[in-house]
Amino acid sequence: MHFRLDDDLRHLPELLEATRAYAVRILDGLEGRPVALPPVPPEAVALPERGTGLAEAMETFARRWEPGFSGSAGPRYLGFVTGGTTPAALAGDWLTGTLDQNPTSALDSSALHLERETVAWLRELFGLPEEHSGTFVSGATMSNVTGLAIAREWLGEQHGVSVAEQGAAALGPVQVLSGSAHSSVGKALSLLGLGRTALRPVPCPPGREAVDVARLAEELAALGGRPAIVVANAGTVNTVDFDDLRAIAALRERYPFWLHVDAAFGAFAALSPEHAHLIDGLGEADSVCVDLHKWLNVPYGAAVQFTRRRDLQARVFQNSAVYLGPLGENLDSVHLTPENSRRLRALSTWFTLAAYGREGHAEIVRRDIALAARLGELVEAMPAYRLLAPVRLNVVCFTLADAPERVGELAAAITASGEAFLTPTVYDGLPALRAAFSNWRTTEADVERVAEVLRAF
Repeated sequence: MHFRLDDDLRHLPELLEATRAYAVRILDGLEGRPVALPPVPPEAVALPERGTGLAEAMETFARRWEPGFSGSAGPRYLGFVTGGTTPAALAGDWLTGTLDQNPTSALDSSALHLERETVAWLRELFGLPEEHSGTFVSGATMSNVTGLAIAREWLGEQHGVSVAEQGAAALGPVQVLSGSAHSSVGKALSLLGLGRTALRPVPCPPGREAVDVARLAEELAALGGRPAIVVANAGTVNTVDFDDLRAIAALRERYPFWLHVDAAFGAFAALSPEHAHLIDGLGEADSVCVDLHKWLNVPYGAAVQFTRRRDLQARVFQNSAVYLGPLGENLDSVHLTPENSRRLRALSTWFTLAAYGREGHAEIVRRDIALAARLGELVEAMPAYRLLAPVRLNVVCFTLADAPERVGELAAAITASGEAFLTPTVYDGLPALRAAFSNWRTTEADVERVAEVLRAF
């Protein structure tokens, strides 16, 4: 054994204790850490020949790299849709690395069974019927890729071919209809060989990001009976708008299409009684995307993909290696996702659900919704700003009332303040900012601090 490894192994308890203490110092210092900061990488160094051992490596990281890391785990990081990590999820993540399980099959441990239990809990959390089976993937993008891959195989089934065997060319032209598809949908279509041009935008009513269902029906009718894919939204990125999922699902009585719902963070509306109606009909979808490292507040690299057609999913992703054995009735994860080897992503999710339950996570969701509404009220009261959409759930979308072209300057000033981080966007042709609330730590005091930064610009 290399002498550095041997030395670290002999001192492992002390080294892990030092790592724990370092992590605690970082978490205790979140309040004083800049929420975001322009990246300034240190001068590059050559690959170490012999290495320094863990203790010195940690000191080097603390000196060279940690000061440039943002406070994205903290309560005023309102960019993108970024949760933090609950205490239980953090413990689960540490144990994930410690146990280092590969839940690809049920051959060697119960890790896969823990994943199945966690998926069942999530299905219940979002109110999906038992017909929906689920699998863990790395994020919303891969969840959309997986759902649309199953949809692609369904299209093949309608045409009497297997895309998994014959390739996407066997389908011919494909139509993917959506009102306000997330950018990851185009990426998924590119990856799946259907092409970005397969995505056909369907108009939304003025001032909305939700699809006009009547116009969607017209587009489907124009296909003359050819099967298609419809990508519906349960929570758009800019304004958290929701398609009428039940009305869209009802169109399947007249037209053949696969209904995929991107509910990356909108699915969590199920935890707020006042907002649960927004996802009415979610259980009617053929496939559903939910991102867990957003509003569930687990570490990055965790999402879930649900579908009614696990048989088609296995047709796409099955791994036929002889050492894995036959597919069987209870499919191992190796046959259900693009990955063979993968991290036990379910463990952090299991821990946070076991620790805080439906009630605890519902409190986070309801509090974030209330805080978004509060920031919306404060922005609306400032003459310098204009809300661009109602605050429907957890995102506040606004611009500078008289000088929207200066939004870039505003975003940079907010970042430079170290007090908050908001991401720029374009909505209805106007440069804008969006503040997305999904962190378990955020309080009303944080909202007031963000508002002070806005007032100071």
